[in-house]
Amino acid sequence: MALRVCSTKAAQIDAAINQLKQHLLALQSRGTLVKDTSAYKKKLLIDNERLKREVDDLKRQLVDAEVMNGKRPVPLPTNKADNKELENKSKEPPVKPVVAKTPPETAKPQQQAKKKDAAAKKQPKPQAATAPVDVSRLDMRVGFIRTAKQHPDADGLYLEEIDCGEAAPRQVISGLVKHIPIEAMQERPCVLLCNLKPAKMRGIMSHAMVMCASAPEKVEILDPPAGSKPGDKVTVEGFSGTPDQQLNPKKKVFEGIQPDFLVSPEGHALYKGVQWKINDQVITAPSMRGCGIK
Repeated sequence: MALRVCSTKAAQIDAAINQLKQHLLALQSRGTLVKDTSAYKKKLLIDNERLKREVDDLKRQLVDAEVMNGKRPVPLPTNKADNKELENKSKEPPVKPVVAKTPPETAKPQQQAKKKDAAAKKQPKPQAATAPVDVSRLDMRVGFIRTAKQHPDADGLYLEEIDCGEAAPRQVISGLVKHIPIEAMQERPCVLLCNLKPAKMRGIMSHAMVMCASAPEKVEILDPPAGSKPGDKVTVEGFSGTPDQQLNPKKKVFEGIQPDFLVSPEGHALYKGVQWKINDQVITAPSMRGCGIK
């Protein structure tokens, strides 16, 4: 409401000033003004100044009213020249922001570097050499069973303590209860597969496997040659690779090798027809012939 009143009064005062100016010009053109017009002019000038002050005061009230109504105040022109200048500025097109362009000399090397990086990522990585799947991947050694006892939670399993040439004996679990009496498991040599991944069997970890001549009806522990000691390595001529530190069960390396294990008619342990040896002496099965080895 205050904004509307201020605007109306400002318009009325401007109209009154213009009307007085036109009336003065009309009197001059007719020659009807009195000869001594100084007093009249002085009065008009005083009235004009008073009206200007009122107009300025109303303009200030107008700005205050706009601020109170939450509008952004716009500077009001003081004369027609200022008004025209504002109109001309409003008609000028907006200035577009200047975007700095990368010089072609700099952009090209950067683009080429990015292309090279992308090409390098797309190139297939060289695959590591895969070791052949043969008996050399297995870490088989002479072991000595110090003690064997019944597994506390499984009737068909033995819990053994086996010396394989390391600082401490290994704990090993074997499913031999149905084939070998517990008395025959005590203080005896064996051949031990040492780089299987440790596995929990009925709640107890097993850290190796005893190698046996095996048939459905019978199982025997393989005999290392006389004079061998715990930790002696099993070798097979023609297969001289390095054993895995630990066999990966997902890659099923042992499962790919085991079918080629066999006990010969002479009772020798063989891999693809080649004898297993310890210190150039043959590993044997006590009595079984022509069977597999597990």
